[in-house]
Amino acid sequence: MNRPSRLCKAGNGHLRRALYMGALSAAQHEPRTREFYQALQKRGKKKIQAICAIMRKYLTGLWSCIKHGQDFDATKLFSEKHRQSLDA
Repeated sequence: MNRPSRLCKAGNGHLRRALYMGALSAAQHEPRTREFYQALQKRGKKKIQAICAIMRKYLTGLWSCIKHGQDFDATKLFSEKHRQSLDA
């Protein structure tokens, strides 16, 4: 069956909700995140899968900032190859 993907219900619901809304907003308004989102969709990922990938990137980036005591910078999360894959 080809049913739509759903978010996994494991883990902290409050954190998942916050990351989901942040990922949606970033996919629309943050240029590098938008490019990453579009590159994933171009590779055949469903919208929810692309949003979940953004959520995971932001979560690992936030954890790294907490661990190393640095300020969060979304530009460090995304490489230039996503921008190049859209140009090709």
